Amino acid sequence: MDFAKLNVEFDLAALNELDIKEIGSWPLAARLFALLLLCASLLGAGYYFDTQHQIAHLDRQQRQERQLKQAFAAKQVRAANLDAYRIRLQQMEARFGTLLRQLPSRTEVAALLVDITQTGRASGLEFTLFRPAPEQLREFYAELPIAVTVTGGYHHLGDFVSGVAALPRIVTLHDITISRDSEHSPLRMETTARTYRYLDAAEQTP
Repeated sequence: MDFAKLNVEFDLAALNELDIKEIGSWPLAARLFALLLLCASLLGAGYYFDTQHQIAHLDRQQRQERQLKQAFAAKQVRAANLDAYRIRLQQMEARFGTLLRQLPSRTEVAALLVDITQTGRASGLEFTLFRPAPEQLREFYAELPIAVTVTGGYHHLGDFVSGVAALPRIVTLHDITISRDSEHSPLRMETTARTYRYLDAAEQTP
C-alpha cells in the first residue's frame, strides 16, 4: 500500500483522544500506526526474549566448532605420524638398552678399576693417587667417583684420556687439572674419574 496516496489526514496529537476500546472506529492512519507499533513491539520482544539468546548460543557453538576442528587437526597429524613415533621409540629403547649394557654390574666394578689403572700404565703414566670415593646413588644407577693423579708426558696424558674413552664400559673424566712442579719435571694431571653401575630392582628408589 502506498501511504503517500492515502487521502487521510492524521494528526498525531489526536492520539491522546483515541480510546483503545474503540480501535475499530479509529481513523485508518491511526490504525496503521498502531499496527506498525504492535509489529515493532512484537519483533523487539521476540529478539529480546528469544533471538538474542539463539545468536549467543550460535556464537558459542561456532567457537566450539573451531576448537574441535583445531583439536581434530592436531590429533590427525599425530595419528599420521604414529608409525614414525613407534619406530623412533623402538630405536630409543634399543639405544637405551645398549647404554645400560655399558654400565658395569656390582661384580664388574672392581675389574673396571683395574682396566683404568692398566690403561694409565700402558700410556706410560705413573699413578700417585687412585682413591675411589663412596658410591652416590641416583634414580636407577650408582655413580662411583675416583680421585686420580697421574704424572707423565703430554702425549702420555693424551693417550690415557683416549684409552679411557675407548673402554667398553662408560668412564668419564671431570675437573681435569694439569700442572708441573718445575720446567723439567713431568706433567701432573689431577682428575675425577666417574664410572657407573646399574642398580638392580631392590636398590632402586621407588
